[in-house]
Amino acid sequence: MFKLLVSRAARVSTPHNHNAFASFAFSRYAHSLPFATVEAEEISGSRAAEVLNLVQGKWVGSSNWNTVVDPLNGDSFIKVAEVDETGIQPFVESLSSCPKHGAHNPFKAPERYLMFGEISAKAAHMLSLPKVLDFFTRLIQRVSPKSYQQAFGEVYVTQKFLENFCGDQVRFLARSFAVPGNHLGQQSHGFRWPYGPVAIITPFNFPLEIPVLQLMGALYMGNKPVLKVDSKVSIVMEQMLRLLHTCGLPLEDVDFINSDGKTMNKLLLEGNPRMTLFTGSSRVAEKLAVDLKGRVKLEDAGFDWKILGPDVHQEDYVAWVCDQDAYACSGQKCSAQSLLFMHENWSKTSLLSKLKDLAERRKLADLTIGPVLTVTTDSMLEHVNKLLEIPGSKLLFGGSPLENHSIPPIYGAIKPTAVYVPLEEIMKDKNFELVTKEIFGPFQVITDYQNSQLAVVLDALERMHNHLTAAVVSNDPLFLQEVIGKSVNGTTYAGLRARTTGAPQNHWFGPAGDARGAGIGTPEAIKLVWSCHREIIYDFGPVPKNWEVPPST
Repeated sequence: MFKLLVSRAARVSTPHNHNAFASFAFSRYAHSLPFATVEAEEISGSRAAEVLNLVQGKWVGSSNWNTVVDPLNGDSFIKVAEVDETGIQPFVESLSSCPKHGAHNPFKAPERYLMFGEISAKAAHMLSLPKVLDFFTRLIQRVSPKSYQQAFGEVYVTQKFLENFCGDQVRFLARSFAVPGNHLGQQSHGFRWPYGPVAIITPFNFPLEIPVLQLMGALYMGNKPVLKVDSKVSIVMEQMLRLLHTCGLPLEDVDFINSDGKTMNKLLLEGNPRMTLFTGSSRVAEKLAVDLKGRVKLEDAGFDWKILGPDVHQEDYVAWVCDQDAYACSGQKCSAQSLLFMHENWSKTSLLSKLKDLAERRKLADLTIGPVLTVTTDSMLEHVNKLLEIPGSKLLFGGSPLENHSIPPIYGAIKPTAVYVPLEEIMKDKNFELVTKEIFGPFQVITDYQNSQLAVVLDALERMHNHLTAAVVSNDPLFLQEVIGKSVNGTTYAGLRARTTGAPQNHWFGPAGDARGAGIGTPEAIKLVWSCHREIIYDFGPVPKNWEVPPST
């Protein structure tokens, strides 16, 4: 079934303007990659793949093998060697072996900055090879089903990120500065300093991009990370680590653990990493912040909004971007469009009918709609029904289960869905929490507002809890100024082509308004998350001639 789905996906989603993608979208390759231990299209219930752990430089199994269910047909197709609470000691010892000053810093083993520049160059080259790019694209599809083009985009961004940190770019991350002192021989120097032992916890929805970008950032700055990826998709990162090893990454530089949340929590408490990066749900993020006494950086849930301004342009384009933002990857992006505010001028257009048409062309056959891995069908439809009880609300499209599929019931499977709720009802205390509840699936709320109600819209933004991405779709500079100046979201797109999703490697991606907020992808993000400031004040003298001991003060 998977081979049929991905072959269709390759035909349907091939962009006309991306020759590199088109050149291999139809290809089939023999299993001949030197680093790979699996072949994506061969993984099945009868040929289950295995995922191991990496600790203290060795790949190891476990006495406890967890079975991952194929999200497309329910077969048990991956066996993961999961570590339980009795097996964390090697990981604790490995973390403890790294000093607080890290594996390298500006005064210690600076050649490692160069080493990671070389590793990045080799890994970027490997991922640029059509055969390798296709391997990871299809492997992502197997465990986190999305269209070929969406999975391809994840690998492409990862490859470009690695290209960005080739050569001297890693040591440039550790660039210092100096300030003249008060007298001859005194200077203060600021340095970026590693934390030493650190932990990285990443979710299922981007099995390659999020863990690679955060892992490499941690390594670049001199840290020793233990990495945990959601076990449903950890096979992708296991294979990527094997690729990095072939590119020169020392085996002992990274530990890789498969476990449940309880076991990982115990490892964090006993291993005492100096910093933990968590990407995932707000509930877990808040627990970790308490358990780890604030030594965390968080990129948690995103209930992301989009505002369509008063100027109506390019209706077809705006509708397409809204569809992509809400329903690509079946809505399983922390940046997915959750709430759309339409100015009354847009309400008078055919935007909603175009959104409906675009949503209804999404099909399981090409994975432009697919399984929802963390919310069941019943839970999503129950949320829809609760919203429809609000006066004035109505179902715009969707609102029913997918048909003719074999997606197991532990996962969700609904048609792309949108519910209209009047703005005045959204703002009522009894409704606001319900309307702004994040549903990590193909679902959005749509409302409209009049010119006189912009202040109400801005009040809604102020009341929201999560501030990750946002979009202000307008070319009116005064409107943009008003909305941007009175909102918070850390990654905000502004202008006619504004979107909420699809963040590339060339700009900051992360929340704002929270001192614990993490970024990803850029030099600024890496320095913020994976290093701290250290000041060294040199004071060589000379001591002034005829100096005498002064009176006590």
